[in-house]
Amino acid sequence: MTDRIPFRVQPMLATLVPRPFNKPGWVYEEKYDGYRILAYKEGTRVSLLSRNGVDRTQTYAKIAAAVAKLADRTLLLDGEVVAFDKHQVSRFQLLQKSKVPPLYAVFDCLYQNGRDLRAEPLSGRRSVMEAAIRGSQLLFPSHRMNPNGLTAFQEAKAKGYEGIVAKGLSSRYVEGRSREWLKCKVHQEDEFVIAGYTRPAGSRKHFGALLLGAYRRRQLHYVGKVGTGFTQAMLSSLFEKFQPLVRKQSPLVDPPREKGATYLAPQLVAQIAYEELTADQKLRQPVFLGLRDDKRADECFLPGETG
Repeated sequence: MTDRIPFRVQPMLATLVPRPFNKPGWVYEEKYDGYRILAYKEGTRVSLLSRNGVDRTQTYAKIAAAVAKLADRTLLLDGEVVAFDKHQVSRFQLLQKSKVPPLYAVFDCLYQNGRDLRAEPLSGRRSVMEAAIRGSQLLFPSHRMNPNGLTAFQEAKAKGYEGIVAKGLSSRYVEGRSREWLKCKVHQEDEFVIAGYTRPAGSRKHFGALLLGAYRRRQLHYVGKVGTGFTQAMLSSLFEKFQPLVRKQSPLVDPPREKGATYLAPQLVAQIAYEELTADQKLRQPVFLGLRDDKRADECFLPGETG
């Protein structure tokens, strides 16, 4: 038996729904705020790949080493690399700052010792996964919540989780967006394109706020600006990344009236927390959480849009 896993996959993605529900034959898991990672164990070789194929093996070397120690010769695991705060809530900012040791929350197993498990029901794949990672210090099964979806959502809300993910126990593993996995958010968080920045004011250096956009029908629309969530080091680092992307024309089809704004080629993606999206499609109370390089700018659609 070869140690080579004969395929590479794009991850199965949950579809956003506006409200929680309860349905027989479904389970409800904690929605983590981290980096989606597919872990390929092929004999002694381990590769950690992001949802868009970026190699994270060196970034999360300790997690890769923990996967390498698992008993099975070949495994393909799907999960989320996370960092927890003192209340055991996953925080994307903590991963960005690299001050908290990351862990790997595993929620699926697609391949084991020559067996392609993608056509098996989730219930069976979950059992294989739990047995495969049992005893690991850095890998753990994703948290299953109350069997009633409405109760699970209330628990997520009380504990400060990002939301819940509902999964059909009979669901097969399919690449791309699926209605067999559904997500419902407690807190609004999404990825947006950095379209430019404003001048700094007062004692702030480098820039004042980021101009954000999202796609609708292949056009980049302005959704507001974010000026909070930055440290001095972040302001400096981001400003340096911006300089090669500076352009004269706005990439937005509806740019704001911002005197002295600097526009950028739409390549960088920001993770943003916000209160809500207003009726005129603008972010209310946005906060910058960090950059994401595991998602392309042209995949950042207005919430509720798919293209």
